[in-house]
Amino acid sequence: MTPIPFQQELTVAFQHLDEWNHVNNLEYIKWVLDISEAHWTTKTPAETREKHAWFVLNHNVHYKRQAFLGEELILTTWIETYSKVKSERRVLITRKTDGKTVVEAKTSWCFIDRATKKPSLITTAIIRPYIEFESV
Repeated sequence: MTPIPFQQELTVAFQHLDEWNHVNNLEYIKWVLDISEAHWTTKTPAETREKHAWFVLNHNVHYKRQAFLGEELILTTWIETYSKVKSERRVLITRKTDGKTVVEAKTSWCFIDRATKKPSLITTAIIRPYIEFESV
């Protein structure tokens, strides 16, 4: 089983900065959520998204370096693991100029049925766009 990564790029803008003139920590969490949503929206059919959603169980964010105004960042995400109703998604934010890691994030998600708001089974059909399965 090999995760299929998904990437987006962004440039740090003034509104992303805190009083120290580097990216506010809350912006990184927002970016983690944004790329996760973009991955789900891009790879999953509309009928599946209408019936199901993901709820965050927890975030683990490791801030390794600071990012500043005008820097170009690459956000990469993938599904690291999954079980019956939960998955662990990773997000890596790197600086485009030198490839250095700015943030590493690990988020646990619960797959839910939108109608019942209860956990729903993650089937092979749901996970297939995100994972390359080995041929046997």
